[in-house]
This record gives sequence, C-alpha cells and structure tokens, in this order.
Amino acid sequence: MLRNPRNSRRASVLRLSHVSAGLLIVTAAACSGSSRAASDTTAMRADTSTRADSLGAMSGAAMPNADQKKVLDELGALGGKPIETLEPAEARTQPTPTDAVMQLLKKSEQPVTPEAVGKVTDRTITSPGGAIPVRIYTPTGTGPFPVIVYFHGGGFVIATIDTYDASARALANAAGAVVMSVEYRKAPEHKFPAAHDDAYAAYVWAVRNASQIGGDSTRVALAGESAGGNLALATAMRVRDTSGVRAPASVVVVYPVVGNDTTNTSYTRNAEAKPLNRPMMSWFFRQYTRSSADAADPRLNILGANLKGLPAVTIVSAEIDPLLTEGELLATKLRDAGVTVQQRTWPGTAHEFFGQGAVVPAAKEAVQYAADALKAGFRR
Repeated sequence: MLRNPRNSRRASVLRLSHVSAGLLIVTAAACSGSSRAASDTTAMRADTSTRADSLGAMSGAAMPNADQKKVLDELGALGGKPIETLEPAEARTQPTPTDAVMQLLKKSEQPVTPEAVGKVTDRTITSPGGAIPVRIYTPTGTGPFPVIVYFHGGGFVIATIDTYDASARALANAAGAVVMSVEYRKAPEHKFPAAHDDAYAAYVWAVRNASQIGGDSTRVALAGESAGGNLALATAMRVRDTSGVRAPASVVVVYPVVGNDTTNTSYTRNAEAKPLNRPMMSWFFRQYTRSSADAADPRLNILGANLKGLPAVTIVSAEIDPLLTEGELLATKLRDAGVTVQQRTWPGTAHEFFGQGAVVPAAKEAVQYAADALKAGFRR
C-alpha cells in the first residue's frame, strides 16, 4: 500500500509522530542495571549506523526488521524536525513516513501510484458541529457493500485523509467494503472533545445514509489508527450508551491511544523510539486537551472506561511502539468485560507500519488480519 503523495508535505502530517493521548507530564524512566547490561550487549550486536538504532539498542527497544529499517532510515535522511519542538503549523509541513516510502519506491524504480479501488469520491456530510469532509472509497463489484467508518491518526492535531489514503484503500479492497474516511476537526484550533463529537456524528450519518454511498446500513463497522483508534472505540462506547443508533458490526483499532500511563513497559522501552516516542505524545496531549480533567475522561483514557457491551474488537499492534503495552492491556480489559477480542503484535515493525504495504510486507499481512475480522463482523 502507498499513501497518496498529494500534498504530503503540506497537508499531511508528520506521521512519524501522529497520535494523541490523555497524557499529562512525561517523565523518563531509568533503566535498571540488568536491563542496561542486556541492552549494551544488544547494542554491540546491532547496526549502529544511525542515531535511532543506537538509542533503540541502548533503551532495550526491539530492532526493526530489514524492510521497516529501510523506511526509518529514509525518513531520518529527510531531516524532519522533532515534532515536540514545533508549533502545529510547522509540524504539519514536516516530512512523513509516506514521503519515505515514496523515496524508496522511486529509488527502486517501482510505481508510486496509489492502490487502485473501484471509485474514490470526496464529499461533505452534515453534523451538529458543521460540515465534515469525508472521502468515500468504493471497491469494485456490485453493492450495496458493507461500510467501514475509518478515522485516521495524527494525534488529533495533524494528518489528513490524504495522509492515510493507503490504509483506506487497502481496507476497501481487502474487506470488500465502502470505506468512509473522516476529516474530523483538529487541535489546537478545536480542543477535546471536538474530534470525538465529529467521529460520533460521522458514524451516525453513515448508518442513516449508507445508501447514499452504496452501502448497507445493517453492516457498518468502525476502524481507526492510533488517535483514530481512540475515536473508533470512543464512538462505539457512545453508541452503546445512546438509544436509537444501530451498534457497529465490529471495531478494528491499529496501535490505538487508550491510556495515560507513560511509565509502562513499552513507553519505557520505546521512550526514544522512531517514528513515535514519549515526548511527541506529551506534545499532542497539550494541543488537544483543555485541562488535566480531560486526560482522565473515559473517551481518552479508555483503559479506565466501562467496556462492557461493546461489539467484537480487533487490535493490531507494532512491536517498536510506545503504545504496545496499552494495546495489550486493552485486550485484557475487554476480555475481562466479556467482549470478544483478538490482539496481535507484528515483530520488528514500528508505529505507522500499517500503511506501508508497498515496501513493508508485514503491513499487508496486518491489513488482511484486520479485514478478516471486519468481514467476520459483517457476517454476524
């Protein structure tokens, strides 16, 4: 899969740092003596040709597989600035993993055109907060098709439906479903809960107007990446608690933002990881939340929410990701709440790998895993 390169420098996000969370102050956790010894050994064995490699080895973080490493090395060569040092406007112009994938494809003389689908249409939908831009990806074949309401990542601050074009295309094809990718409002211009309100409004619109986009209103699912995974889960909870709205067939979340503990295992191990690390998470939080109370709100801190009565949830995780432990904890808490759940971690992959199928084979496998879960939900 290849993310649409259109306006990638301007409208896309620094996908290496997309994601938001209910996070307050980030505090670096010190490594124990034994973990330092182990990581020193890892460092001696690892390729230390880049700073990211060295930091990963020193912190005990897993090392990327060969395909993922090429993307991370290429991204580093593009010279982006640390997201946490920038104002949002400048952050929105930084090089992205999409740019890195493009560069790799060009160097290997491979096509850079997006994955083909039956039809792509841009439109707006109505909501209480105003018009919401959406992009409709329709697979080949004869409808009505099931519908996936999809929320992109970007920490509720940066990124657009252009940035996550590849994920939407891949899901449309793999699941045989119409994908409605939602351009929700961003912070700091629009603080919490603006994005969450838009996400819920978009889902309700899709259920009530599925026929307008070639969809079947009885088969509508939710999906999202990172911050978008948070929006998908929060929307499912709000639907559960609202009468008169059909529940989603299932929910698929890819390395979702669901907690506020930045000292857990994966935050500690991947504190300096690329393309996402701990300082970036704090930056996103500051942009989106209005006060410390927002961090504890169950729409952001989903690990502290009531999870009973949700539809089946599928969680896709990356090994080199501060959010890995949150995804694993989410699976446990959903299971304890009686929710059908499956969670899988792809070794050697980093946050953002899901949309990199053009150069990272593991991404194609993860997309198929997600699509199989969505199709199973549509059959229930």
